Amino acid sequence: MARQELQRQLQVLTTLDAAKTQWYHFTAIVVAGMGFFTDAYDLFCISLVTKLLGRIYYTDPTKPDPGTLPPNVAAAVNGVALCGTLAGQLFFGWLGDRLGRKSVYGMTLLLMVVCSLASGLSFGSTPAGVMATLCFFRFWLGFGIGGDYPLSATIMSEYANKKTRGGFIAAVFAMQGFGILAGGIVTLALSAVFRRAFQLLAYQVDAVASTVPQADYVWRAILMLGAAPAVLTYYWGTKMPETARYTALVAGNAKQAASDMSRVLQVEIEAEAEAEAEKLDEITRGSDYGLFSSRFARRHGWHLLGTAVTWFLVDIAYYSQNLFQKDIFASIHWIPKARTMSALEEVFRISRAQTLIALCGTVPGYWFTVFLIDVLVRFAIQLVGFAMMTVFMLGLAIPYHHWTTPGNHIGFAVMYGFTFSFANFGPNAITFIVPAEIFPARLRSTCHGISAAAGKAGAIIGAFGFLYAAQSQDKAHVDARV
Repeated sequence: MARQELQRQLQVLTTLDAAKTQWYHFTAIVVAGMGFFTDAYDLFCISLVTKLLGRIYYTDPTKPDPGTLPPNVAAAVNGVALCGTLAGQLFFGWLGDRLGRKSVYGMTLLLMVVCSLASGLSFGSTPAGVMATLCFFRFWLGFGIGGDYPLSATIMSEYANKKTRGGFIAAVFAMQGFGILAGGIVTLALSAVFRRAFQLLAYQVDAVASTVPQADYVWRAILMLGAAPAVLTYYWGTKMPETARYTALVAGNAKQAASDMSRVLQVEIEAEAEAEAEKLDEITRGSDYGLFSSRFARRHGWHLLGTAVTWFLVDIAYYSQNLFQKDIFASIHWIPKARTMSALEEVFRISRAQTLIALCGTVPGYWFTVFLIDVLVRFAIQLVGFAMMTVFMLGLAIPYHHWTTPGNHIGFAVMYGFTFSFANFGPNAITFIVPAEIFPARLRSTCHGISAAAGKAGAIIGAFGFLYAAQSQDKAHVDARV
């Protein structure tokens, strides 16, 4: 019986690795990718509305400038979801190896739906109450998002064939770019509609009339719309079977795995020769080891350290730049001073700038990775990406005064876009792909979650560090603005 089970396991894995690319593979990309699309939308859309939150809840009309979120509030609003994401990556990554990819993926999506809606319904009798409620739901939204990282990568890795596995996982990750782009487009559209409906004056002309009460609906609608793709993804996910690699290798039911794959891949999985069973017996002998075992440390300890450290390093830069684009744009005068605009005009200009960067810089980088990941060596892509990010960041930082002078913001935006291009055609994508490929099936989701959590630790450092560095050293002028 044991030999027959090994025989079935081998045939399931051989068939999956050798399967031709079929429509079902693209269905898996969409299902896993739409979860990641939702993650990106929910994580990064908050950066588009924090200026609006400051105007609505913290403006004093007697002051020359509109209100901004106090530093501690700004840090919490921007960073609390990252804290939840870190916790979710560890918890759901572990749970995915215990209960299965499909069921745990569904849990994370439902949590994202509920918390996206709840974030938009944040309530309170005072500004502090609204922000506290928002932060509470954003934490749990991040917790659900965290689970999607290891599960979406693992699901795609275990559905893919050997030849195009890297490209398929990269395609799932590339949906992050579309999620960032969608957040900008949605914000752009809503702010344009409300701006047209309410002809607002600039703050310096009329402080009170520059922000109408209806502006409160804008940020709430933007946050709540993040629930829509999660609902659709949950529905599509229920139509998919558990991944065959989990069913065969972890759950130990190769017969069910063969049945599932025969149905969705439209192939018949038959028993292989006795020699192949013996080969699998040799490969899998002693594979039932734990995360904290000496066997795992010898075989994969350095792998886990490498995936965690590289993800940690790239996310320090990637998230600090992504979450605070609005402040960077204001500092180089791409976006006018807040007092010269109404609240909705400011939201419109911020979202327009971020959409342009996403469209021209962020998204193309992801798709270069999709098309080249199975052609070029992963290490080379990561090394070149890190190197080019360094070059462009130094090119922005060293002559910084030059970029802040009038007329130079276009050159800044081009170089700034290249930093995102090489982050995504480089370490940001590779750190997501590699953990889904190199760890054994029974620990794959857990190890991916640990690697991703290290990345979010870097993102938290980048986010809070940016806010700290942006503050004036003059205590009388401490502010959330750059």
